[in-house]
Amino acid sequence: MNRVENNRAWLLVLPVFALVAFSAIVPLMTVVNYSVQDIFDIESRFFVGSEWYRETLRDTGLRQALLRQFVFSFCILLIEIPLGIAIALAMPRRGRWVSPVLVVLALPLLIPWNVVGTIWQIFGRADIGLGGVIVTRLGIDYNYAANPFDAWATVLVMDVWHWTPLVALLCFAGLRAIPDAYYQAARIDGASDLAVFRRIQLPRLANVLLIAVLLRFMDSFMIYSEPFVLTGGGPGNSTTFLSQTLARLAVGQFDLGPAAAFSLIYFLIILLFCWLFYTTMMELGRGQRT
Repeated sequence: MNRVENNRAWLLVLPVFALVAFSAIVPLMTVVNYSVQDIFDIESRFFVGSEWYRETLRDTGLRQALLRQFVFSFCILLIEIPLGIAIALAMPRRGRWVSPVLVVLALPLLIPWNVVGTIWQIFGRADIGLGGVIVTRLGIDYNYAANPFDAWATVLVMDVWHWTPLVALLCFAGLRAIPDAYYQAARIDGASDLAVFRRIQLPRLANVLLIAVLLRFMDSFMIYSEPFVLTGGGPGNSTTFLSQTLARLAVGQFDLGPAAAFSLIYFLIILLFCWLFYTTMMELGRGQRT
């Protein structure tokens, strides 16, 4: 049978390429163009080469914001990933309670990001907020508006409350996909719950955890609305992260050249660490399978 080569179906992909070009590539090239120019107005601009990149890398304020961002993102991963797995393991997988538990668990994910900041801004107040009043009555001097440690703790707890359900739902879906035959074989062999988790559940969750780690790292590394509404970046600059620094540079000061250079460095850092997380977890998965 002779096959007729016909590649005209590839033309159906052209609208996708056009959409990606106008939504991603063209804006990215615009940012690259701004990052090598000193822009005064629409008509006045001068080529400065890599000056803005060097200035950005030497800026101590940006370095401090980058350090805060790394600490925050790794704290988020260390808390939310194990907590999400624990919640998924505790959730019912059959019966009438599955749907109500899933609905209740997903409720924080339905709240807009700026509303989350407003909720915790009120919840954490020591005079009228339920959380702030409880902490104060326990004898703890708590004030997220004046104490940097309290502000950090509040932002961290807020993010854990808001996004841990996403990790739990992903892990729950992964656990539901494990065939019952694995659990039956484990019961026959007399395996403990810890052995079942280590030998059956955790290896089967590897791909799900990869997605969860990548999503939570990228989102926590680009966090903006919640801490901005809650603390405004304060006290001082203690909760000022990279996205807030970039917004202040581009919108507040209208320094388009430095802001463009900073945004490209920001993008490359996220890309690099996502690649590192991906390759590391894939290697760990291959090691477990062998």
